[in-house]
Amino acid sequence: MKRTILLLFFSLFYANMYAQTGCLEQWQAAFEKRGSFAVSDDMHRKVYVSFIENGESWCVSGKARVENGRVVSVFLQYEDGTYELMDMKLVNTQGRSPGVRNGISEEIINEENQHFYVIFVEKLKPEQKKYKTVGGPGDF
Repeated sequence: MKRTILLLFFSLFYANMYAQTGCLEQWQAAFEKRGSFAVSDDMHRKVYVSFIENGESWCVSGKARVENGRVVSVFLQYEDGTYELMDMKLVNTQGRSPGVRNGISEEIINEENQHFYVIFVEKLKPEQKKYKTVGGPGDF
């Protein structure tokens, strides 16, 4: 009995430790369901930057430059509408320039060891149209 309770406790502990909750999880689910338009090489002026900290994510507004399919610079937006460049090297978990897949960048790590993703929100495809359902003769 003690072993079962202990096993259950550690299972829940590790599940919570590795589960990412917050805005990133919601955006990932939306992109998985609806898909993404291609992210072109350009300065994208409406992106969300999702920081990961202790298994939780929180998003801030920003913009990002993509060159050759890779995120090369990220700007964070302040409440007054101004932007500040994250003036540091950005790499993925393999130490290379982060790419973009299905509207969201690979996990990015900067020189301050912050982990984050860039979400290209305007590239999310719209929801598919749904048929209007009708009832039986009792609905007239």
